[in-house]
Amino acid sequence: MQSKDDGRIRLEAVAKQDLPAFMRDLQTAFEAAVIDEFGAVPDERLPPDRDIQQAFDAPGAEILHIVSGGQRIGGAVLAIDDVTHRNALSLFFIAIGAHGRGFGYEAWQAIEQRYPQTKVWETHTPYFEKRNIHFYVNKCGFKIVEFYNSRHPEPHAPLRDSGPGDDGFFRFEKQTRPS
Repeated sequence: MQSKDDGRIRLEAVAKQDLPAFMRDLQTAFEAAVIDEFGAVPDERLPPDRDIQQAFDAPGAEILHIVSGGQRIGGAVLAIDDVTHRNALSLFFIAIGAHGRGFGYEAWQAIEQRYPQTKVWETHTPYFEKRNIHFYVNKCGFKIVEFYNSRHPEPHAPLRDSGPGDDGFFRFEKQTRPS
């Protein structure tokens, strides 16, 4: 029997007491991609706790559960700027058991609908994460606008580590309204 939401995606604010579990679920989802690509994860959880906490504490941060059929199947950490309307998808994940069912795309559509004043969305993903690159570019309409690497470090976080292999990472933007 389906729940009253009929399996459609809903976004729910994450309660403060749920942040540690949210962080673990996010890391488990991120680490699965690393294991697929490199066979193992480093000693430190990925993304590192400090990076996730920084996203949680960023100005305008909104931390959301992605819910379907009454079950939490993922999450998103956003940085919403109510002045410039240039918003960031800081972290985004779908739980391992929920992959391949279109939940990521539905969740992204729900995020865009929740923030209709957004002019530009920005996000990043590591070079090795081909599935994410496909998702952002081919499914969600983002454009790759920059490639950070050892020869072109990101100016605001020059020490950012993209993970094992450390071949750099992409910055994406999606313009939703004229600036």
